[in-house]
Amino acid sequence: METLSRRALNRATLERQLLLRRVKMSAYDAVEQLAGLQAQAPFPPYYALWSRLHGFQPAELAALLEERRVVRIALMRGTVHLVTAADALAWRPVVQVLYDRDLKTNTQHAGALAGLDHDLVASSARELLAASPLSSTELGASLARRWAVPAASLTHLARGRLPLVQTPPRAIWGKAGQTTYACLDSWVGSPLSTPSPSSLIARYLRAFGPATVADVQAWAGITRLGEVASSMDLRRYRDPDGRELIDLPELTLPAEDVPAPPRLLGPFDQMILSYADRTRVISDEYRKRVITQNGLVKGTLLVGGLVRGFWELRKERKAAVVELSPFEKLAKRDVAALESEAGRLLSWAEPAAETREVRVLAAA
Repeated sequence: METLSRRALNRATLERQLLLRRVKMSAYDAVEQLAGLQAQAPFPPYYALWSRLHGFQPAELAALLEERRVVRIALMRGTVHLVTAADALAWRPVVQVLYDRDLKTNTQHAGALAGLDHDLVASSARELLAASPLSSTELGASLARRWAVPAASLTHLARGRLPLVQTPPRAIWGKAGQTTYACLDSWVGSPLSTPSPSSLIARYLRAFGPATVADVQAWAGITRLGEVASSMDLRRYRDPDGRELIDLPELTLPAEDVPAPPRLLGPFDQMILSYADRTRVISDEYRKRVITQNGLVKGTLLVGGLVRGFWELRKERKAAVVELSPFEKLAKRDVAALESEAGRLLSWAEPAAETREVRVLAAA
């Protein structure tokens, strides 16, 4: 098997994540190509698409949410993702084992739920949500009228057993709203698919490959995918450490020497969260500085295809400021490119600001 260098893996990742160059593509097609977007917070998906698409405007993604063509739903690793409705219907059944396991082992809720008929509670929750989207508090309070169990635990059960989407106006650009839930299949008017782990693996590789089985499992949050991958028609490589990499046979790899322009990746960007070995895009040392102890992921500076720092957008009265915090001394041309990117980001994200400023902090 051919051995791929770390740089080759980096360039393959950048190409499949639409980061070697901004592309002319619809927001819907990009969400599909990228195998969904991290969406633990309402607005990171907008920043993810801004980094990747030529001329992207927030209204395009907001319309897809309102039209129910894309949805926000807890999927891979138990975290909220923004995905196409079709992918949500296909993928939630595959990762359901993750949620079933959590209901048995969750330290906060498993004890309270142990004696309940989970199917009956889930059925009751589905009936409540069929009438109208409900917040966690509303759903839990309604269920608690029937079962003498803490409302929060009942809501947790409903979220684990049912494919619940977060409904607009949550995550509509420029709007605020509490999280309310509806059942995915009812919300989009289509049934859930038969679980197909092989299809999930293929979609991961199209967006993130070549990768190890461990990488796929780290992204999905489920195990035993090696058995599935071994039965698939895949191309196989080795990484610099001798581990087997898998990929779709019809996909090619870019040249190692293809340039990677400096970029600003948004908070929670999936490129640095979707591998067991993330060193193809970020060093272990820098990862600890980008991901906080409470699980927040900062927006990052991408230079030469690798994370070299982070950025933050601050609003100061009627002014908007982006601060760039490199981790190491960067070439002047790269700093200039990052400043230019930050200026465009400010104009896009804060068009109403009276003043906009980009600050480059000293490397630390």
